Amino acid sequence: MKIDLNFQHKIKMKNINIIISGYCGKMGRRIAALAFKDEQLKIVGGLENKGHSLLDKDIGEIIGEEKVDVYLKDNLEEIVEACNVLVEFTSPQATLEHLEIAKRFKKAVVIGTTGWRDEQRKKIDDAGKDIPVFISPNMSQGVNLLFDLTEETARRLSKDYDVEITEFHHKFKKDAPSGTARKLAKIVAEARNKEIEEIGVYGRKGMTLRAKGEIGIHSLRGGDVVGEHKVIFVAEGERIELVHRAHSRDAFARGALAAVKFIAGKEKGIYHKISNV
Repeated sequence: MKIDLNFQHKIKMKNINIIISGYCGKMGRRIAALAFKDEQLKIVGGLENKGHSLLDKDIGEIIGEEKVDVYLKDNLEEIVEACNVLVEFTSPQATLEHLEIAKRFKKAVVIGTTGWRDEQRKKIDDAGKDIPVFISPNMSQGVNLLFDLTEETARRLSKDYDVEITEFHHKFKKDAPSGTARKLAKIVAEARNKEIEEIGVYGRKGMTLRAKGEIGIHSLRGGDVVGEHKVIFVAEGERIELVHRAHSRDAFARGALAAVKFIAGKEKGIYHKISNV
C-alpha cells in the first residue's frame, strides 16, 4: 500500500485533544512544541516512564512554553478519557500497553514507534478492529514521496539492477535497520514479486559474493544525524540514487500532527494514508 501524506486534507474535527506518549523524548518535544502553536489542537496530557525526573511537572514549562496546568504522568488510564487521539513515539512494548488502554476507552491512536516484530505488529492490526489506528514508520511528507518514487523506479527498471539501501541515524537510535529502511526494502521486493525475507541481506562481512536479485540493507549510526535514507539502483554503466535527508525532526512532527487531524473522528481500522476523502 502506498503511503502518501497530503497536508492539504479536509479537517472534519475542529478541536482535537491529544495526549503525547514519550513527551520528553526528541520527537515528543517537537510534536508538543508545534501542537502548542496549532489552534486546532490542545495537549491534554503528556506521558513518560515511571520514575522519570520530570513527572508531575507542567507540560508547558517542560518545553519552554507558558504553564498550562497539565502535568506529566506515567499512567495513561488516569488521563486517557480527556483525549480524542493518543500519539505514540515510544517503544514497541510501551505502545502496545497503551494501545490496549486506548481500545478499552475507544480512543484513536497515531503510532510513529518503530522496531516492531511480526507478532507485535499483528496486535496493532487486531486493535484496528476496535479503534482507528494510524501507523507509519516515517511521518514526513518527503519520505512518503520517497516511498512512491522507490516503488515506481523498482517497477520500471529491469530486475538486472542491483538494489542497495542505506540509512543513517544518530548514535542513540535503538532499532536497526530503521523502520523506514525496512519499508523501502519491502517496497522494492514487492515490486519484483518477491518477499523481503527471501532476498534481504542485512550488512555483509567476509567473503560474500552478491547474489542475483538480493536487496542489501545497511545501517549507519553516529553523532546527531536526524535521518538519511538512500535507495541505490545499480546496473552496468550507471547508477540511480533516491535520497531523503531530514534536517530537523520538525518534518516528522508536522506529519504526525497531520495524521492526528486525519484520524480524529475516523471509523475503526488501520490507516497508512492521509487523503482528502
